[in-house]
Order: sequence, then structure tokens, then C-alpha cells
Amino acid sequence: MARTTRPLPAERQLVERVLDAWDRHEALELRGGGTKHFYGEAPRGAVLDLRPLRGVIDYEPTELVVTARCGEPLAEIEALLAEQDQHLAFEPPHFAAGGTVGGMVAAGLAGPARAAAGALRDHVLGVRLLNGRGEILRFGGQVMKNVAGYDVSRLLAGSLGILGIMLEVSLKVLPLPAAVETLGFELPEAEALQRLRAWASRPLPVNASAWHEGRLWVRLAGAQAAVRTAAAALGGQRLDRDEAALWWAAVRDHRHPFFRLDDEALAAGTSLWRLSLPPAAPVLELPGAGFIEWGGAQRWLRSSAPGEAVRQAAQRAGGHATWVRGLARDVGVFTPPSAVTMQLHRRLKDAFDPHRLFNPGRLFPDL
Repeated sequence: MARTTRPLPAERQLVERVLDAWDRHEALELRGGGTKHFYGEAPRGAVLDLRPLRGVIDYEPTELVVTARCGEPLAEIEALLAEQDQHLAFEPPHFAAGGTVGGMVAAGLAGPARAAAGALRDHVLGVRLLNGRGEILRFGGQVMKNVAGYDVSRLLAGSLGILGIMLEVSLKVLPLPAAVETLGFELPEAEALQRLRAWASRPLPVNASAWHEGRLWVRLAGAQAAVRTAAAALGGQRLDRDEAALWWAAVRDHRHPFFRLDDEALAAGTSLWRLSLPPAAPVLELPGAGFIEWGGAQRWLRSSAPGEAVRQAAQRAGGHATWVRGLARDVGVFTPPSAVTMQLHRRLKDAFDPHRLFNPGRLFPDL
């Protein structure tokens, strides 16, 4: 259930700006650090910079919850948590320096640990939201057992800011694992997927996995004894811990060469796609290079294949495909939802932002 609250002094200017945009019938592009500006449909409207609204509202390590304003730099939150040997277990991507907490939640993206730790939305406990009527609403809470409005808080994760301005966000945090080990295996794609499926059925502390160009990497994380036992059982080549940390960070933030599209690739019409599939889905017969994460559930594709061909292949495998970056795009960024789902999106937009002020068209062109 939502509760209307009085704006803090630092938020009053935002309320006034939203009401002014309402009067002027002016669209607003909500922007934090701009590190995920490439993600989603092309932004429209006057830029509303949310970086000034920063700060940590509350952090109690024993409660495993941190509450921060939307403009708080993500790097500073992570540094604060690290001082207490805690972290955001879903491993949010940075892509570049300057990302904010609000942008992180709005994008809804998670890194290599997502298959083990859960999605970003699973870690959102509560939010304070400025809606399109200039009202400040609170959903959820600051403790994990508080479920009031919990679904609405989760709903905002991945909404790309189309429902309102997330003024504050409360997030669940977790202790850093006592032990971390990365193992490497020389395996073709089909065999790597088979191994990952087999390991998923066993009580192994697999925290992340990635396959590319005949090499499978598996990260174990947890108690010392569990990681040591699992590493001995799985075998493979052990990677130096510091080297492994840099490699996983490069995957998380798309600094790995696979994710870079140089001028030659762009000239050839190459696009980067993210395919969300059942882990048991077979190897897809699509041209281009692949990169597999999350035990087979997330598969990246660099390809010049037509967008409809990529979408149809993902659909046949029981999933969907999202266009991430490139130049030659012949379809929308996100797979079009069903008529029923689109109607739900419109009803939510009407409820939170009836005047269509916030990030119009960012999620779907006609929303």
C-alpha cells in the first residue's frame, strides 16, 4: 500500500519541476550518471539531472539493508558496503564510471552472479517515488520481512523510469563470501551447456559461469570448506584470484572484447543481442559469435542476422531477445509484449504517470 509523504527540502525542486512539466505538457528524460544511456529505446524530453539528489539515508550492517537517494553513486555504495565485508549480491553492472543507485534500479540489470543471487528486483525492499502528479509515495519498507507494497517496489526495477522518479531505494545486502575460486575448462559450447545443467542439479556453490570461444569459466563462492570440496570435485584449471576478479568485472561491465563493437563491426551491421532462454535450451543455429552466462539462461550474440530471425530463434527456444547496441536495427529494442501484457503496462502508466511526463517511449515506443 502506498503512503503519501512530505517532500524533503532537497526534493522540493524536483516536485516543482514535475508540476511545471505537467503545466507545459513537457516530457522529461530522467537521467543519473548516463552510464546506461544506450539501453532501451531512444530517450526523449528535457533532461532532468537526478545526480544532485545523493546521500545514504540509512545503513545498518546488522540488518543487511542500505537506503540511499537515487543520485548516490553506485561505486560509493559498494565501497561503503565493502568496509563491512558486505555487497550487492546481484553484482550490478557499471559499464562506465558515474552510475547511480536510481539508474541501477531503473535499468534492472544484474551481473554474472544473478543466477545464484537472484535478480535486482529480488533485492529491492522499498522505494520513495515521485509520481507524475507531483505526489511522493512510499512503497515497501526497510526490513526484509516487511511485505507491504513489496510487489510495487519490485515492479519499478527495470521500468526504465517510465513510472516516476525513485527518490530513495532500500536494498537488501549480503555478506561477502568467505571463499571464492574460479575454474577454467576447455569445452565446446554444447558440452559446456551439458556440464552446467548437470552441475545445477548438484549441491555445488556455483556463483557464476561464462562460456566463450571454447572456454568455460565457473566461479565458486561460499564457505571455505564448501568451495574447497567443490573445486576438488570439478577439477579444471584454477585461475589466480586477482586475475579472476578482473576478468569477471570485465564481463559484468562489458569491457571484455566480445562486447565491444568497433567501427568495422558496426559497418558490417553487427549488433549485440541479449537472449533470455531456459537453461536447458540447445545451441541456437544463428550466425555470429556467442557468449553464455547464468548456466545457459543468458546468451549474448554478436551477429548481423536480421532482428526478426534472432527474435524467432529465441522464441522457438522458449525465450526472448533484446537488442542491446549496434547501428543496423530493424526491430524494437525489447520483444513486443502480448496485447494483455501491454494493456497492463498502459494501466500502470496511467496510474503513476497519467500525463506521460517520464521517459516517454523508453521501454516501448508507444508507451
